[in-house]
This record gives sequence, structure tokens and C-alpha cells, in this order.
Amino acid sequence: MASKNPSFFFLLLSLTLGLWSLIFPASSSSSYYYYSSKDAASDDEGDWVLLQSSIGISAMHMQLLKNNMVVIFDRMDMGPSNLSLPNNACIQKPGQPPDCTAHSVVYDVASNTVRPLLVQTDTWCSSGSLIPNGTLVQTGGYHEGDRVVRTFTPCDDSSCDWTQLPVPLGERRWYASNQLLPDGRVIIVGGRRVYTYEFFPKTSAASATFYMSFLKETCDGYGDENNLYPFLHLLPDGNLYVFANERSILFDYNRNRVVKEFPVIPGEFKRNYPSTGSSVLLPLWLKGDALPEAEVMICGGAPYGAFNNSNFKRVFVPASNTCGRMKLTDPEPKWVMEVMPMPRVMSDMVLLPNGEVLIINGAMNGTAGWEDGANPVFNPVLYKCYLPDPARRFVVLSPSKIPRMYHSTAILLADGRVLVGGSNPHEKYNFTSYFPTDLSLEAFSPYYLKPRVSAMRPSILSVETTGDTVLYKQVFAVTFQLNQYNPRSQISVSLVTPSFTTHSYGMNQRLMFLEVIEVHQLSTYDYKVTARGPPTATVAPPGYYMLFVVHAGIPSQAVWVKVV
Repeated sequence: MASKNPSFFFLLLSLTLGLWSLIFPASSSSSYYYYSSKDAASDDEGDWVLLQSSIGISAMHMQLLKNNMVVIFDRMDMGPSNLSLPNNACIQKPGQPPDCTAHSVVYDVASNTVRPLLVQTDTWCSSGSLIPNGTLVQTGGYHEGDRVVRTFTPCDDSSCDWTQLPVPLGERRWYASNQLLPDGRVIIVGGRRVYTYEFFPKTSAASATFYMSFLKETCDGYGDENNLYPFLHLLPDGNLYVFANERSILFDYNRNRVVKEFPVIPGEFKRNYPSTGSSVLLPLWLKGDALPEAEVMICGGAPYGAFNNSNFKRVFVPASNTCGRMKLTDPEPKWVMEVMPMPRVMSDMVLLPNGEVLIINGAMNGTAGWEDGANPVFNPVLYKCYLPDPARRFVVLSPSKIPRMYHSTAILLADGRVLVGGSNPHEKYNFTSYFPTDLSLEAFSPYYLKPRVSAMRPSILSVETTGDTVLYKQVFAVTFQLNQYNPRSQISVSLVTPSFTTHSYGMNQRLMFLEVIEVHQLSTYDYKVTARGPPTATVAPPGYYMLFVVHAGIPSQAVWVKVV
């Protein structure tokens, strides 16, 4: 994508487009459900805290690890960062001056500190997954890094760093997507002008890649591809849901065949990069051995041609203000469309431990790409997917003061906060433009962390399993403390996977509510909830999860468990 020299016209443009989007909102069918302004902003609008004004790099990619450390990394082809490597370490690439700065860090949530890491090849616009042992497997990138596999294994001291594996990927993976599978493998799908998928671990450099015609069919052409970073969701039956552009399929990756094609999402909007929307698999509710219903939600995006308009003509069209929900397990799935309080592109969707969805970051106009977005969205939106009245599901929350545009990220932490960082819509680091490169980290605290509800917040005392391991179908107990128990409110136990997040997509993000068998009071403030583990690895792929106890919609802090 061509670099452009931003100027002060972005300020006037952003103000003009903001007024435009209020007067002329994105078009919607009369069959859509509309947001009601009476539900905007309330006493529950949340709080922002600036954690670090600069971590030295811009947080383009983030992954929470099982020890509550967060691996963060940027790209390597835009010059030095603002953080030096330790011990005079440098990377020397052919024809380039030595680079002695870090392009990756590990962030310690508890101490609010960062440690620089050494990554050797370019990780720009790459993908990743945690594998069952808790190691981050990061795949692809740009230039010399586009076929590289890197790993980061968590440690509790300063000894761990990136490891680059000797066996490369079968094809270049730039703007690809990953999903952990029931057998512990990772599927890696797509990339720019790559219409195949492959698996990790790699047995050899000649390991197979498999052609996927759907990826070719959903590409709109150079620039406006609109099918990069396809949305992947593993469904309870073991098949893979794949969404790209405006189409989606149920895919059997073992037999390389399309099981079914779903209806096209309504509206004149594209939903994948560069018309970047976001997607989550809504919470799975487990009961016995039955496979749960699975429902996908996709929000935001931009109309066809939006990228070329912004990139070449400097016309920033309004983004989509719609979300679509579809029950994938219905006999005849259909999209149900809803209208957000404002249009959004490049926003992140984060599953909160109580089952609500946080929509955060992004812009109201333009697309992803270098200086191709305008009119940042400062207000997150809470989506209460369980409310029967669609007009009451969206709640506008407290704004950040920092524009989080292209290359921004957001992830859930084990304490219930949402870690937010990044935003670099420029070819290089640029701290003087209207939307400057941002190196900060913030935390957004949802309403359930307010002091006024602290008495209703459970505090986990123990998980009664061997070695914090939850077996499939295992009945186990969690003891917790609760100062103010409301017997009319449900006690639930949720498992949440830590997602690998980049480009508005939380790969492997998954939340399930376990079947609760009984709740027993042990003493005045102590309780025990007995729950059943997930039924199969197709419902809950093996690996580390955050376990929360939720009371009256208020989650505890999580403890880490391993599902096997």
C-alpha cells in the first residue's frame, strides 16, 4: 500500500465526516433492529486507566499467556522502535544498517512493566495461536518472515524469548488466520493472494498445503481484496466456520470440502480486511453431552470500493453500522441484522466473562490501511446479547482520549479488565500527524469492576481438581467467597480462551458456560459450585482457559485451568 503524507486536512475531514455520519447514517433495511438512544451511557459506562504512556513499540499483535504475561509485537520493516534491545543486541539484515531496537515485548500485568524481546524476522500482519501446552505459535509475516514459524513459551523469569523454528510454512502467510483444532493442531488459512490452508506442526518443508477455492472466490481484486484475515470459528461438531468478504461456509478441513454455504450477510458492506469488521462466536451454553447451539456475530465493515476511495481518492466513506447474528446450528440458518449506535470499521470485539460483548477501537469512516481511516470512534459499546429486546442490547460506554485506529488491539485479562493498545496508521512511526503512532497501553474496566458491586463479586478460593486440570465430562467443584449473595441470581461458571488479537480479529476467542449441577453454601460467605467439564474437544479444544465464577452478571477474577 502506498505511503501518503498526512496533513492537517484530516482534522477538518474527521469533523466533517462525523457530522455527515450523524445526519446521514449508513443505510439499513426496515427489517433491521435499531439501537435505542435511551439506552446510551448510564452509570455503568466503565472506566479508563492509562497504564503506560509508552512501551516502546506499537501493539499491533497481542496474546495473553497462562502466567498473565502478554506478548506484544509490531513489525520490523519501518525502522527503529523507541525501545533498545538489552546487552547491545542488534539485528543485521542484508543491505540495511544494524537495528538495535526491540519490536516485541512481554508485558507483566501484575507489575505493569515490560521486557524487550528479540524477534529475528518480520512479523508484520501475521497470525498466531496458543497450542495445548500454553506455547504461543506465531506464523508468517512479511518479506523474509512470511513463511517463518516462531514460538514463545511462557516463563516466570526473564529467560524466555522468541524461538524461530527451522521448518518453514508451505506458503507465505501474510494476513492469514489461525484456529486451534480439537486434536491440538493449528490450521492456518489464507493470506494475501494465497488461496490455501495448511497445518502446524510441520513435519517437513514439503508438508502439504491444500487449495481452498472459497478464498479465491471471495477476493474482490487488488487493493479491495476484502477477504484477508478471514474469520474462523471452530463449531461444536468439529467443522470450521469460515467467513470472508460477505460470504461464509461450513468447512470440513480433514476432507477439504465445503459442507454447506450459508446465506450472504445482508447489506452492501464487506466485512474483512481492508473493509475490516470483526467477529465473535457468541457464548456456548453447555448441558450434558449434547452439542450446544452455535451463533456467530459479525459487526462493522465498509462498502465495496471503500479502500480504493480512501487510498487513491482520499474520500472516506461511512463505515457500516450493522451487526449480523446467525445461528449456525439451525436447520436453515438466517442472518438477523441489528444496528449499532454508530458506524464502525477496524473495531475489536471482546467476549467478556459474563457473556457480554465489548466493541472497542476503530473509526467511523474509511478502511484499514495506511492513512485510510478517519473519524475515530472513542466510545466503546457494550452488547448485551441475552436481552430479548434488540433495541436495548447496545449501550454506549465512556470514551477513551486516545484514537485507536489501524493496527490497534484489545484483549481480555484474567482480572476482567480489557487491555487496549496500538494504533499506527502510517508506513513508519509518525508522532506528528493528526492520528499519530501510539505506543501506549490502556486498561478499560467494565461496569462489573465498579466498587459499588464489589460485595456481589465472587472470589475464587480453590478449584477442586488435580493440578488445576479439568477433564472432558469431569464433574468438579469450585469454592468461592461471596459477601452478598442474591439467591434469585444465577451462579455460572465460564471458561474463556485467551485470544491472539490483531487487525480487529481475536483468533481462537471462545467462551462457554459450563453446566452447573448445584450450588451449596458452606458458611456465611463461602460457597461451592459443582460443574461439569466440556463434553468434547470439538466444543473446547485442549489447552489453557481462564475460569470465572459469575454471580448476578458480576465475574470473579479468573484462575487458569487446563482442559484435557
